Amino acid sequence: MPLTKGRIERTGRIVFHDASLHVWEEGLMDARKAGGWEAEQQWERQFKRDVFARIVQMLNRLGWTVMEQKRIFTSNNSRYCRKGDLRADIKLCGRHIEFDMFQNVNAPTRPDHGGRYEFNQESLMPYLMRLEMERTRTRIRDYLCNVFTGYEFEPPKVKSPNPDPLAYFNDSWDGEYEKKRGIHRFKRGADGWPSEHEINSWSRKDKDGALLNHGEVRWMRDRKGRVIRGRVYGGINGMWLFVYGPGERDHTHEPAGRFFTYRAGETSRKQFDARESRNRIERDLAIAVKTMRFERAAVLRDVLVKLGGAELAKAA
Repeated sequence: MPLTKGRIERTGRIVFHDASLHVWEEGLMDARKAGGWEAEQQWERQFKRDVFARIVQMLNRLGWTVMEQKRIFTSNNSRYCRKGDLRADIKLCGRHIEFDMFQNVNAPTRPDHGGRYEFNQESLMPYLMRLEMERTRTRIRDYLCNVFTGYEFEPPKVKSPNPDPLAYFNDSWDGEYEKKRGIHRFKRGADGWPSEHEINSWSRKDKDGALLNHGEVRWMRDRKGRVIRGRVYGGINGMWLFVYGPGERDHTHEPAGRFFTYRAGETSRKQFDARESRNRIERDLAIAVKTMRFERAAVLRDVLVKLGGAELAKAA
C-alpha cells in the first residue's frame, strides 16, 4: 500500500464490544470481483501484514506474551495472548480481525474454556484487570488510527438509559449524519429533549388525560399486572421511554395511554385493571389447557366467568 506522509492508505472501522476490539475493512469484495480467488487471497495477505501483524507488535510492546494458538483454532491467522491473569484470543477471518480479552480469576460460568465464551466478560473482570483491558484496546485503537489514513473509531452504542436517559435517547434516534456533524434529530428544548412542537405531533396524554412531560413521574402496570413507578422521557411516535429502576434493563418503551398518576386512596380502576387482569388469566388458561392441567384450567375458567359478570354489572 502506498504511503501518504508516513501513513498507510487503508480504510476501516474499529469497534469496541464488551471486552473486545474489532477491526472491519470493506476491500475484500472489491478484490474478489476484480480478480477472483487469487486477488482475494492477496488482499487477505496484505491485510494480515499491514494490520494483524501491527496489532501483534503493539501487544508485545505493551507487555503481552503472544503465541501461536494450538488448542482452539488451527489456522495460522490466530494467536493466544497473556498478560498476567488477563487472557486474549486474536484472530483474522476475511476482512475482520477480532481481539477478545477474557479471564478466569472471577469464576466463569463456562470454566471449561477459561472464561473465553462468557457473555459479559468485561463485568466479570476485577477492577485492575478491567483497567488493563481498557488500556490495551485503547492503545491499539489509537495506534491503528494514526498509522492508517482512513481508519475511524465507531463508538459503542449506549446500551441503557441508566445513568443518562438523554444520551441513550440521542444514540438511539440520531443517525450517522447527525452524529458526524454533532447535531440532533428533532427540534430540541432548553433541556435537550424534543421540543413541545415535536412531541405534540403524537398522543402525549396518560390515562388521566394529563399531558406527559420529560422527566415526570408516572405509574404503569407491567406485563404481570404489578404497579411500577418511574419517569417518562421522549414521546417520539407516541412512545415514551419509561425508566423504573437503576439497573441496565430497568426500562421499557410504552404508549402514553399506559401511564397514570397514582395517589393513595384514588380510584379502584388504578388498583385493579380488569382488562389487563382478564387478558392475563386468558393467557394462563390457554397454557393450562395446552399442558393438560385441567383442574387449574377449570379454576381459571370460573375466575373468568366471575370477572365477566363483574364487568357486566359495572357497565349496567
